[in-house]
Amino acid sequence: MEPPNIKPVTAPNTARSDALFERAKKLIPGGVNSPVRAFKAVGGTPRFVQRAQGAYFWDADGQRYIDYIGSWGPMILGHGHPTVVEAVQKAVLEGFSYGAPTEREVELAEEIVKLLPSIEMLRLVSSGTEATMSVIRLARGATGRSKIIKFEGCYHGHSDALLVKAGSGLATFGSPTSAGVPPEVVQHTLVLEYNHIAQLEEAFSLHGKDIACLMIEPIAGNMNFVRASIPFMKRCRELCTQYGALLVFDEVMTGFRVALGGAQSLYAQSIPGFKPDMTALGKVIGGGMPMAAFGGTRAVMELLAPLGSVYQAGTLSGNPVATACGLATLREIQKPGFYDALGARTRDLVQGLTQAAAQAGVPFCGDSEGGMFGFFLLGQLPQNYATVMTTDGPAFNRFYHAMLAGGVYYAPALYEAGFVSAAHSAQDIAETVSVARDAFNSLST
Repeated sequence: MEPPNIKPVTAPNTARSDALFERAKKLIPGGVNSPVRAFKAVGGTPRFVQRAQGAYFWDADGQRYIDYIGSWGPMILGHGHPTVVEAVQKAVLEGFSYGAPTEREVELAEEIVKLLPSIEMLRLVSSGTEATMSVIRLARGATGRSKIIKFEGCYHGHSDALLVKAGSGLATFGSPTSAGVPPEVVQHTLVLEYNHIAQLEEAFSLHGKDIACLMIEPIAGNMNFVRASIPFMKRCRELCTQYGALLVFDEVMTGFRVALGGAQSLYAQSIPGFKPDMTALGKVIGGGMPMAAFGGTRAVMELLAPLGSVYQAGTLSGNPVATACGLATLREIQKPGFYDALGARTRDLVQGLTQAAAQAGVPFCGDSEGGMFGFFLLGQLPQNYATVMTTDGPAFNRFYHAMLAGGVYYAPALYEAGFVSAAHSAQDIAETVSVARDAFNSLST
């Protein structure tokens, strides 16, 4: 669908969004139903979205934005893809929810297992948080161990055991990041530095016999965009195998977003025989509907109820409308050339931004894989959360609002990755880079 002939505005009108935000704050904590939407990190008024189509959305004041969050990743085809819409409409007419099994749940599971060789069986759930929370319970049930490893800067949902910040010493246990999480709940969570092999080895040396699983975002999208290095990931696999811990890939964000085989397929290209033991999925597999999954080897997955003693359940798991949306999306992204085109478009964006920043003399670096990208106001790509934190926050906020005023919508936070969809055109990329050029120039003056 061709976008309407509406040019981005230079002084956005936020009157309607302002009014809606004030109403929302009276009834919803912070005025939003997920914290980053509140714009507290960047300042200003969050844009209340009225509708979306293709690569764009329109706010409550009628202004169009080129959308680079795509509902935080699921909209890999763009908004309102006709094939997906048709599938959802047909499913809605058949019924919203049954609380009983459906054929489409089986079809969706078959598609995922076909595309990710590390998964032999899976369980559908409704959110990424449910998926990662359930993986940890299953890993503990499978190993009979309590301790888990996660990495600073990786976000795995808001379950208690994973809301942890790093401890003060090397390979120490973390402390709660959120109020309401008792210290004893996270006493079994080890928080390590991303891409730090020596620290990883020490943690296993000290605690290996007690570690149930190591959970990692292979490309961390919640400290913007930071890759796990090949040597680091290879060592994660080796140590988990050596000590009998499960290697868990959190691909809620990267699954089917960075490649058809997920991020795990990228590591398999460099590490012979590489596979995680378990994988958490979300976002793209639901196509924008509440849908997630976790899966792994048959031996581990058969420990789940009703076959085994590890309990997990959900009223809306495998929802028939969500499975229709997800199944239609997965079938579209398997068409020949899909990822080649998506990856090229995303690289064009990052290269354009890099060139615009260089021309303005602004420190900048960026990276991308498939339809996922990130950038930093730094001279070189960071390898861990501590380096990400050295980014010039006030400068990013000025850049963000300059882009927003030009009709380009990035995530309203310094530490979030961005997403390109198949609906983004060369013209959209060129328009974005043009707006960025002015934004970078404003930073350099």
